[in-house]
Amino acid sequence: MSSLKQLQKELSDVGDFLVALGDEKRQAIIIALLADQPCQGKRVSELTTATALSRPAVSHHLKILKQAGLVAYRREGTRNYYYLSHDTSSINQLKQVLNDVTSVIQEAAK
Repeated sequence: MSSLKQLQKELSDVGDFLVALGDEKRQAIIIALLADQPCQGKRVSELTTATALSRPAVSHHLKILKQAGLVAYRREGTRNYYYLSHDTSSINQLKQVLNDVTSVIQEAAK
């Protein structure tokens, strides 16, 4: 039972990350940022073009992605350039949760 309590805590810890990944509009932003081959970052105006979302919608989704640790930005004068965060701790946490869920399922199947 303690493994289930631990799993519940782990799922809670990655909840914001999962919510951020779960939205199709945020997925479109992530894909647009992945397509940025020189990894220089994209401005909101470039993301509106790439995703067909309004400027306020892109800004809203970027805020959620930043809170989840998926997106970071750098400022050059008055311009902000958004890029995928190099911090993979949330991704590693999610991998661990998936491994733990797999273990619980395999144990239950025995």
